[in-house]
Amino acid sequence: MTMLPSQRQRLTRLVDRLAELDALLGSAEAVRDLENFRRLSKERAEIGETVALFTAYCQAENDLAAARAMEAEAELAAFAREEAQAAQQKLAELELELQRALLPKDPDDEKNVFLEIRAGTGGEESALFAADLFRMYARFAERQGWRVEVVSKNESDLGGFREIIARIEGEGVFGKLKFESGGHRVQRVPETEAQGRIHTSACTVAVLPEAGELAEIDLNPADLKIDTFRASGAGGQHINKTDSAVRVTHLPTGLVVECQDDRSQHRNKAQALAVLAARLKDMQEREKQQQIATTRKSLIGSGDRSERIRTYNFPQGRVTDHRINLTLYKLDAVMDGDLDELIGALQAEHQTERLAALASES
Repeated sequence: MTMLPSQRQRLTRLVDRLAELDALLGSAEAVRDLENFRRLSKERAEIGETVALFTAYCQAENDLAAARAMEAEAELAAFAREEAQAAQQKLAELELELQRALLPKDPDDEKNVFLEIRAGTGGEESALFAADLFRMYARFAERQGWRVEVVSKNESDLGGFREIIARIEGEGVFGKLKFESGGHRVQRVPETEAQGRIHTSACTVAVLPEAGELAEIDLNPADLKIDTFRASGAGGQHINKTDSAVRVTHLPTGLVVECQDDRSQHRNKAQALAVLAARLKDMQEREKQQQIATTRKSLIGSGDRSERIRTYNFPQGRVTDHRINLTLYKLDAVMDGDLDELIGALQAEHQTERLAALASES
C-alpha cells in the first residue's frame, strides 16, 4: 500500500499549516480580532482531523518497517510477520480515510438552504404527506440545532400542504440535506379511506443552497415582474386588509415565487427574491451536472425532481432509499426526524463514488 507522492505533499503542507495555526491562535494578537480568531479556529478544526490521520499513517509505516526488519531474526520471525500484517491492514484503512479527507469539499455544503416540499399525485393524501415530510425535516433540524423559518405555505382543506417553503439555517445544512431532493412516495391507508385500502401518493422535495450575499446570482431588475396582493388564508385581519403578499416573476425563465407569510411587504419581497436566487442557482448547477452526467452517470445527488428516491411504507413500518437499496424498519423514528442513518449512508455512497471517479481518472 503506497500513497501517491502528490497526496503526501498535500498532507505534509497541512502538517506545516496546522503548526502555523497553533502559533497564530496562541499569540496575544489573536483574540484582539475575534472575527479572524473564529476564522483561524474553524480552519484548524477542519484540518486537525486530517493531520491526526496522517500522523497515525506515518506511525503505521514506521511499525511496518520495524516489523520487516525483525523478520530477519529467526526467533522473532513469526511475531514479526503478525506485526507486519497488522500494520499493512492499518495502513490500508488509514489510506482510504485520508483519501476521503482529501476529497475536494463542496463549497455549498456549509450553506443554509431553502427546503421546498410540494404535493404531487394523490390529492389530499399527498398534501397530508407533504405536512408529514415537513415535520420530519423540522424535527431533524431541531436535533441538529438548526433554525427553521417558514417562508411560504399553501395549506390544503384537511391541514396538509399543497406547497411549503422553509429556510433552514445552521452549520453544514446543505451538506446533510442535499441528497433529499427528488420524489418521495408514501404507501398507507389514508384517514379518509373508509374501506382500509392502501393508497400510494407522492411529493417532491427540493433542497436549494442559499445564494451567497456577494451576488452569486445576478438578479437584473429588468428581468423581474413584481406584484403585490392581499394574503389569503389564516393570518389575522391586518394581513387580509393590506397588500402585503408579494409575487416575483423571473421573465427570462418563467420562474414564479410567492411569499405571503410575513405581515411586512418589504420582508416578503426580500424572502421571495432570496428563494428566486436559490432556484436560479440550482437551475444552473443542475444544467452543469447534466453535462457531467453525459460522461459519467452519478448514482446519487443528481437533483432530478422527477426521480423517485424514497418510499415510506406505513403498513410494513419501513422506509427504502432506492438509490442505495437501503431499507430500514424504523419508519416511526424516521418520520420523527431520525434521519442520521439514511443521510450517513447516502454521504458514504457519495464519497465512494467520488473516490471511484478519481481512481478511473488517474
